[in-house]
Amino acid sequence: MMVVAATRSVPEECIRLEDTKAGLDGFIVIHSTARGPAAGGCRFWTYDAPEAALADAMRLAEGMSYKNASAELPLGGGKAVIRRPAGAFDRKALFEAFGEAVDRLGGRYVTAEDVGTMIADMEAIALHTRHVAGRTARPGFAGGDPSPWTALGVFEAMKAAARVRFGTSLAGSTVAVQGVGSVGGRLARLLADEGARLVLADIDTARAEALAAELGGQVASIAEIAGVDCDVFAPCALGGALDAATVAGLKAGLVCGAANNQLATPEMAEALTARAILYAPDYVVNAGGIINVAAEYLGESEDEVRGRVLAIGPRTASILEMAAAEGLTTSAVADREAEGKMRSPVAA
Repeated sequence: MMVVAATRSVPEECIRLEDTKAGLDGFIVIHSTARGPAAGGCRFWTYDAPEAALADAMRLAEGMSYKNASAELPLGGGKAVIRRPAGAFDRKALFEAFGEAVDRLGGRYVTAEDVGTMIADMEAIALHTRHVAGRTARPGFAGGDPSPWTALGVFEAMKAAARVRFGTSLAGSTVAVQGVGSVGGRLARLLADEGARLVLADIDTARAEALAAELGGQVASIAEIAGVDCDVFAPCALGGALDAATVAGLKAGLVCGAANNQLATPEMAEALTARAILYAPDYVVNAGGIINVAAEYLGESEDEVRGRVLAIGPRTASILEMAAAEGLTTSAVADREAEGKMRSPVAA
């Protein structure tokens, strides 16, 4: 176990996950427990080296601290990252071993679904710990796949941000969606129902083409999607989409999407502002999934989840309006508001 000091950018604790027999290789990063147990999903992905997995886990865990505070949840921030084995492996055994590792932390970390994991994995984890959410939903209670709630929150945020940036609804606007998996695909359907025109891209070209055919949209390649002529660019794949080259080529007036850690570097917030491109901070926008996870863990209802997710729109608008009034980047305002909530005690 590796323990490091808790600061703004350094996590409270990094736990190495190693079980050769089960194929488990990765990390749990506990960034902050200031507001409660560190909550954040388990990502199952291909990483070239353990160092890459740890770097990803640290970035994601910090993001969860800010996301959970911004959404006013009684939770801190954490994340698990597991390297996908190169050869054949027993998936259930791997996630059972992960569940044992989570349980050894005694409730300091609560896991859930993330990129590459699914409900069946959470059920395997739950055989060994109660500190897991994203399980099969029970009637009347929160639970199950969190991606529909993430998509709904992004949709509400995008509607609010469009009113701030353009003074109009999304009807008739063009939205370029980068990544149309479980969240991006649902977001695209909500946008189509709202009357938006769609340009879709995905690493799985067939998936993008099928969804475009269903919704009457167009298809662009992953390499082209950020530079298409559109009103809104919605990054909904992995992080780091907004680097210097991408920002320089954007034709959108608004960036609002589901991906975590969209800014490749903090300086990209200033670069977007310099080009009059309004950025809706990712962890504010995409909090719907963790809101559902928190409600499941706390035994709350779907109605409570819906109320909190619908509040993402007004919260986003407030941050954007404060940034404009104060001459700050939207990221700076979002961070300031989240940090203030991290310092505030959570009401019992």
